[in-house]
Amino acid sequence: MTAGLRALRRRILTPALSSTSLDVRGFRKKNPASQQLLETVGRSFLEGYGRIVEAPDSRAAEPRLEAIPREFRGFAYEGAAMACSIMDALPGSKGQRLSGLLAGRGGAHTYMAYVGIGWAMARLPRMLHPAVEKTDPLLRWLILDGYGFHQAYFRTARYVHGQHREQKLPWPRHQASYAQRAVDQGIGRALWFVGGTDVDAVRRLVDAFPPARRGDLYSGVGLAATYAGGAGADELLRLRDSAGAYRPQLLQGSAFAAEAREQAGLTVPHTQLATEVLCGMTPHEAAGVCRELRPGASDRVDTPAYETWRQHIAGALVSEGRS
Repeated sequence: MTAGLRALRRRILTPALSSTSLDVRGFRKKNPASQQLLETVGRSFLEGYGRIVEAPDSRAAEPRLEAIPREFRGFAYEGAAMACSIMDALPGSKGQRLSGLLAGRGGAHTYMAYVGIGWAMARLPRMLHPAVEKTDPLLRWLILDGYGFHQAYFRTARYVHGQHREQKLPWPRHQASYAQRAVDQGIGRALWFVGGTDVDAVRRLVDAFPPARRGDLYSGVGLAATYAGGAGADELLRLRDSAGAYRPQLLQGSAFAAEAREQAGLTVPHTQLATEVLCGMTPHEAAGVCRELRPGASDRVDTPAYETWRQHIAGALVSEGRS
């Protein structure tokens, strides 16, 4: 395929840039700086998506992805993974774009890439969904996290303000018991965007959900507040205090974000600020908790290992007593 045809393919397949506008989405605008931040996150996601669609293969897109500012590069790889998953599902595809991305520089962004797969699942017919059974048994729940984020971001009235919960999720039936919780973690991340990084607005959105769902929602909020940023020290302190009984989950989400950024070498000042306020740790220390407690293959029994991992991280952060 010629470069001209690939450029045309990008224009056809890439979502409109206007879809990232807070005005279009109807999200809260706390202040111009937060609005610019969140919209840049969206544009970076679409930039990563578009680079994959336009490139002849995943490796060819790497230089452009690596050129994106480090604060937003993870979001670009998230979009790239979504594009790879969609491209792999198209007729005539060799199905090697996602594996190529993860085998290259995208391998440092596994957390974000798995979330991107979930975005693709939300857009593709179920018969074209990526093969979940071929993904990492521990991290594959992040795919549902991405699915939940997508639904809350684009179908906000139903999934956020209506607190809708799907009964039939695009997930293997034998793992369905935990699937809704993983989706809620993604919805929680989206609440940080819907609330425009306004801590009080985000808290009100979480509190509108049934109590049984709030722990997973706060985990997502903590992840987004730490990975995407947008809140100052006083706001983060208020977020930590207002989480109440759900503070362990909030801290766990923050630590996950630190691990994702540390793994990719993309730790930025707002990551440092968030983990220090929420967890009482540096990003390196918070990420270290995640790595130390990560279960091995032999540990993956009964409760989904992913949830066991999250609980152990939350327990360790609280027991440290530094936040």
